[in-house]
Amino acid sequence: MTTQSLPVRTDAPARTPEPTTGRGGRRRLLRTRAGRQHHAGPLAYVLLAVMAILSIFPLYWTMVAASTDNTRVSQTPPPFLPGPNLFSNLARAWDEAAMGKAMVNSLIVAGVIALSTVLFATLAGFAFAKLRFKGRNILLMLVIGTMMVPPQLGVVPLFMMMSELGWSQQLPAVIFPTLVSAVGVFFMRQYLSEALPDELVEAGRVDGAHSLRIFWSIVLPVARPAMAVLFMITFVHAWNDFFWPFVVLDMTNPTVPVALTQLSAGYVRDQSLIMAGALLGTLPLLAMFIVFGRQIVSGIMAGAVKG
Repeated sequence: MTTQSLPVRTDAPARTPEPTTGRGGRRRLLRTRAGRQHHAGPLAYVLLAVMAILSIFPLYWTMVAASTDNTRVSQTPPPFLPGPNLFSNLARAWDEAAMGKAMVNSLIVAGVIALSTVLFATLAGFAFAKLRFKGRNILLMLVIGTMMVPPQLGVVPLFMMMSELGWSQQLPAVIFPTLVSAVGVFFMRQYLSEALPDELVEAGRVDGAHSLRIFWSIVLPVARPAMAVLFMITFVHAWNDFFWPFVVLDMTNPTVPVALTQLSAGYVRDQSLIMAGALLGTLPLLAMFIVFGRQIVSGIMAGAVKG
């Protein structure tokens, strides 16, 4: 059995490459470039190294100052290498400032404030972003307007209110005035306006879900990256807050910033001891960022890809 080969056309026109100047060509070019891996140049690495050194240097200097004595810190030029007194200065700062109780108080205050701010700000942000009700824009402007009022103006009436409630010198006096922030509400409102499609909310309405059900099943998964960022920012701010806790608390029930003022008492300030206390107050924040930093960054990137 023989097979007959098909004739080959020699007069077929040669296939020319598709142009890349039109709209379709640009799309194909973008798809081709999207699969490539971009590499940073030497200048980018130099800038990143400089920024990393500038960011780490204050923490390094705090450790150096905390590991020497007060005389060595005051010398010119100051020391740039750690000394042998780090653990002894940390132990002195821990005892003299009652840092154990102060850290527990700061953990309670910062944790409660961060959780409540994330919850209430997400609820309010969802309402302002996706719900339709009368006076929504007016209420939003009032919330934004509160950010323009200096918090020092409300110290006296707020202190009188805490005294009337019997919360003076107690942790609820620090927690309740800051259960939610206008910055958090505005931040979540802006995030949900872009990241949460209206179609998802309408689909929940069609399925018969009420607003709280939509918030729990639809809004929370979408808002998780922004909630993680808001929790981190609020926790750090509440941990480092000094002015209002210093006004309403005393040395018998302090937070970490209030307890550190005990180290600066006296005619001659021991700078190495103060730096040791500041290092103790910074270590919990560093530990939290080391543990949860990767999850927060990955959540931000996931939210950016979804958006």
